[in-house]
Amino acid sequence: MKLRAVIFDAYGTLFDVHSVVLLAEQLFPGHGEKLSLLWRDKQIEYTRLVSMSGRHDQAGSEHYRPFWELTRAALRFAAARLGLALDGAAEDRLMNEYRHLSAFPENRDVLVELQRRRIPAAILSNGDPEMLSVAVKSAGFAELLRHVISVHPVRRYKTDPAAYALGPAAFGLPAREILFVSSNGWDAIGATWFGYTTLWVNRSAAPLDPLGTEPSHTGRSLRDVLALFPAAAAPCA
Repeated sequence: MKLRAVIFDAYGTLFDVHSVVLLAEQLFPGHGEKLSLLWRDKQIEYTRLVSMSGRHDQAGSEHYRPFWELTRAALRFAAARLGLALDGAAEDRLMNEYRHLSAFPENRDVLVELQRRRIPAAILSNGDPEMLSVAVKSAGFAELLRHVISVHPVRRYKTDPAAYALGPAAFGLPAREILFVSSNGWDAIGATWFGYTTLWVNRSAAPLDPLGTEPSHTGRSLRDVLALFPAAAAPCA
């Protein structure tokens, strides 16, 4: 089987969600790392809550909320849980920092090399379109990506199959012919279950979730993507 395209998760894979720690530490000395970790955990928890509950409000609308709103709600919870006085100014500064997360240092070189090898690349992310647009532009990745895909149109977050299905639809390829790359172990497993060929970029040497499924490949850096695409690979039709 030949891999013909690559899809990257955004938050935690291309963009370092914990690059907010420096500002968080400036605002709340001694609490920056704890705030960042809890903020991220609650953010992901909220995506699962709104995707899995199946509940509707009194107007009949699903309890879907854009990722930006869930990110803000998670920040507020994390600050309250840690007993931090998060005023409006501090909240806005942290949210703006999240909008412009730092990219991991090897990412641009990998994306440039994929383009040189004529391998189309994309993002498939829980982020809503505006968030992704700002992050991609801020990192200078726009010209290196064929698609920037948000789950927003289907109103379901990963690991819902409707979210993963957006990738094959965008490329017009079977999932197994697309390499799905994520640094989030749960995301790599979910994508594997969906049918993608997967690469888990396990930067922190975390243990594999013992759920009876392993990603197709495991690496420690985004550079491990390149080993799966021969330099002479043909372009996607």
